[in-house]
Amino acid sequence: MTQEEVAEKVGITKSYISKIENNIKKARISTLQKTDETSFDGKLKLTIKL
Repeated sequence: MTQEEVAEKVGITKSYISKIENNIKKARISTLQKTDETSFDGKLKLTIKL
């Protein structure tokens, strides 16, 4: 799936996805969740260890 296809499905810009992939920007958890659910039919599961 291209950056453009993911961006369209998630409702964000292609440039934002590019910046995340190139470690210029950090992705919000909500963005990761929406990307996973809308683009890959998955569920994001996070574990926090202290």
